[in-house]
Amino acid sequence: MKKYLDKIFHLFISSGTGEVKAPPPARHFQGWWSIREKLGLPPRILYGIIPVVLLLILWALMTHGSAESRVISPLILPSPIEVVSSFPTLWFQAELSRSIVASTLRVIEGFLVSLALAFPLSILMGSFSRIKALFEPSTIFLAYLPIPALVPLTMSIFGIDELQKVMFLALAFFIYMVPMFVKAVEDVDNVYLQTAYTMGASRWETVRKILLPVALPQIINTMRLGFGVGWTYIILAEMVAAERGLGQIIIIAQRRGPREHIYLVLVVIVLIAYLTDKLWVRLYNRLFPYLRTK
Repeated sequence: MKKYLDKIFHLFISSGTGEVKAPPPARHFQGWWSIREKLGLPPRILYGIIPVVLLLILWALMTHGSAESRVISPLILPSPIEVVSSFPTLWFQAELSRSIVASTLRVIEGFLVSLALAFPLSILMGSFSRIKALFEPSTIFLAYLPIPALVPLTMSIFGIDELQKVMFLALAFFIYMVPMFVKAVEDVDNVYLQTAYTMGASRWETVRKILLPVALPQIINTMRLGFGVGWTYIILAEMVAAERGLGQIIIIAQRRGPREHIYLVLVVIVLIAYLTDKLWVRLYNRLFPYLRTK
């Protein structure tokens, strides 16, 4: 190890003169194994399509032929053509558009309820150590609580109507966002606080004009990620007594069929989550253009 370090040292320091030499030109690794190579949009799209195409080919091969000759039974995995051809029945008979609206409203309502509770609590916990010590054990307990366990818990408290579904999502959002919000406030550098104290800012002025504005970009980004997490729980939220919703379609397709609807709805959920994430990115870039993200 010492011999290797000596070689590096002599590359920069010439013998006798002590003059600092320029480092040798960096090696440029080309091809698949280039480190941190910047790719343009076309190659990124091309590389992203390759695994999808391979997966579709594998799927088609595993579900090709008659029901008896297939590697995987159509009762477990329909073919890609069967899944796509079932879309009209999903749209008209299962009322896909109304289910999308119902699930979206539940996610938004759960998110807003959670935000109304998590945001002020997190700002207080991140700003004041005693408030954090007061609530931290409860938030840690919730963080380790399995999300599916919230389904019977919310059913026993709120019943099985619409309120239960909204409160289940609100709890799931709350568990995710509170520690992230608190971290965003705690990550504010103490230099800002010392400057505020030097200028004579009061306690609440420091929170309102220093901690909150500096932490706000990270808080907005957490809200963006948390909103996407909510879509991963929509099936759990709509497991019981949902008049309509994307999760309800999946539950019915699992019990009575057609199985093709399960895979179509999963694609729909992913697309909705992706599009809403892009809306969050646009909002983030509009609010914080100096921290522009993709």
